[in-house]
Amino acid sequence: MLVALAVGLGAAFVVAPRMLAGAWSGGGFADEGELGDALGEAFVGYWNSGAGDFSPGLQRVVDYWFRYHVAKAVIAVSLLIVLVALGVLLWRAFLRAGGRRGVLGAGGVLVTMCGLFSLVLVMANVQGAVAPFASLLPTLTGGAAEREIADTLDEIRQRLDESLSGGAQTTPALEVMIGDFARYHVAMAVIDGVSAVVFVGVSVVLWKRFAGKESGRARWVSGSFGVLSVVLSLALIVVAVANTSTAADPGPALLAFFDGGW
Repeated sequence: MLVALAVGLGAAFVVAPRMLAGAWSGGGFADEGELGDALGEAFVGYWNSGAGDFSPGLQRVVDYWFRYHVAKAVIAVSLLIVLVALGVLLWRAFLRAGGRRGVLGAGGVLVTMCGLFSLVLVMANVQGAVAPFASLLPTLTGGAAEREIADTLDEIRQRLDESLSGGAQTTPALEVMIGDFARYHVAMAVIDGVSAVVFVGVSVVLWKRFAGKESGRARWVSGSFGVLSVVLSLALIVVAVANTSTAADPGPALLAFFDGGW
């Protein structure tokens, strides 16, 4: 049952979010090309308007992207829960098994890796839901407004560079971009920080078991997961610090983002 649920949720993660986001109030887009065209046209109009508030066209795209990431996050959380439950069953069976240890161990490793990947999906989609406008920026594509988008991005880079190096005043639209870009990194810093605390707690429990009365396979499993938890904790802390630094001074990072992306 858990394997069937995991397979079904994995398929749903790929297929369902677009339909769910479109079915939610506000409508959706047929494919990525249509989304890219709508975003490009709305983004150019938003920048040229000089206003800080989103235009109706851009607000529609941002709302859709928020719903899309919420749907993906919910499915990813469900998949993570199923994979954790399946992993616990497999590793418990591995500790009790006789001749099937190799198969159960391989299955446990595979499910553990899939669970970690699901965790990454949860983190990324929660971040996207918190700051949907910033997470939309990399999806700016050519389409019908390719030339207009290129010109707009050049103008944004120039205005942002002037504000950072020469103290020139930023436009309301640029202020919104900087603010949402900072929020995007604050979200990941918080997510990574919370996840790091959880993995630190898990590693403490596992190392206590490793140092206790466990022996044989149980000791090996506790030690292996203890090492994995420590490594993940350190990696999450590093990423959290990096995102905190970017959020504290988002302007240079946003300029580098625009320079590297287009």
